Amino acid sequence: MRRTTLLAPAAAALLLAGCGSQQDTGSSDKVSAPARTGTPSPTRSAGDCTGHVELTAADHGRTVCVTEGGEVRLTLDGTRARPWQPVAASGTGLKAVNAGFVLQPGDATAAYQAVAAGTVRLTSSRPLCAEPTAPGQVSCKAIEDWTVTVRVS
Repeated sequence: MRRTTLLAPAAAALLLAGCGSQQDTGSSDKVSAPARTGTPSPTRSAGDCTGHVELTAADHGRTVCVTEGGEVRLTLDGTRARPWQPVAASGTGLKAVNAGFVLQPGDATAAYQAVAAGTVRLTSSRPLCAEPTAPGQVSCKAIEDWTVTVRVS
């Protein structure tokens, strides 16, 4: 018997197990993005804010501090099959500015100027799995959330 015949079913089982291994957050179909690995960011004091912040999908769950007059820019890299929704901002302290062009289908970009002291929650989401392209394939209705809190001081 050839080894490849045993590897194909094992690989398929691992692929399916990986799609179903996300956290259950209750009755909703939404799941949080995987937690960041590595050294956690230290908590910043009011005097430790920065004038410019660049955010990516890896920053999910972070709280960042930007000084008034500073800028926050973010890029979430997606795909056609798993596109990020436009970034939503709720709270006070940031004003949306031109983020430039989105060059890749599925990406989400945003840019904000810190105009006043306050706190803003930036959010987006995308499908956790691509939709099936052929009959009989498994469908995944889970959503990957992205959230960052921006403190302006």
